[in-house]
Amino acid sequence: MKNKSSYNHIRFSFLYVVLLFLTAVMLIPFFWMLSASLKLDKDVFIFPIQWIPENPRWLNYIDIWTKIPLLTFVFNTIKITLIVTFLQLLTSSFAAYAFAKLEFKYKNPLFLAYIATIAVPWQVYMVPQFMLMRNFGLNDSHLAIIFLQAFSAFGVFMMRQFYQGIPDELCEAARIDGMNEYRIYAKIMLPLAKPALSTLTIFTFVNTWNDFLGPLIYLKTEAKKTLQLGLKMFISQYSSEYGLIMAASVLSLIPVLIVFLSLQRYFVEGIASTGVKG
Repeated sequence: MKNKSSYNHIRFSFLYVVLLFLTAVMLIPFFWMLSASLKLDKDVFIFPIQWIPENPRWLNYIDIWTKIPLLTFVFNTIKITLIVTFLQLLTSSFAAYAFAKLEFKYKNPLFLAYIATIAVPWQVYMVPQFMLMRNFGLNDSHLAIIFLQAFSAFGVFMMRQFYQGIPDELCEAARIDGMNEYRIYAKIMLPLAKPALSTLTIFTFVNTWNDFLGPLIYLKTEAKKTLQLGLKMFISQYSSEYGLIMAASVLSLIPVLIVFLSLQRYFVEGIASTGVKG
């Protein structure tokens, strides 16, 4: 028994060492980006790498706001990301409740047909979507991106899997007490679904914040462009100013880190619980 315990201890210790090594390898590019954002351009590619600059150039984080209209780009990105995230949480959780807890005709075929759209690459229907938005007069507007990203088949699937892990007896008892389906959804299902909602929030926020191709297709006016387009424009204009480019990249990561760190305690629980039943 002691030999088996020692073997397990060695095995887990080795596993932790491997995981720590892989984590360090994945974090090195981010540390390099942060370090480069505090250097002069001539010092960025010095080898061996000076991870902590002797004279940090904090001015990079000030200059980046004056080189391009970064504040406008950040505001546009925050606006689109918050609206899309809210709409996806609303539509996904609402539709998932119907598919998980209600009975109606063709429920399973409809769910399978909707989920099957996940397997269709966006590039297949990218042109029809663009033509549709242009016919609606929404080209070069934030509404085009918001309308197209307000619904998520993945979000419905994930929320449905979580809802199915909640006992049906809770809904039945609520119906007996006179609660309608809207109140059951709002008062019972949503409070219990915080882990899944937090996980979906992280996925949606990160994907929308980092979206480049969607805004590139629909947004032409500089005042309407998002942060990712702004970074591409800055790189095109100031391709040799690496310190400023890295400073802008660091700034673009901060909101994503804040959202993830704020919701990470629910993240693992949400991922695990969505596969419990289905």
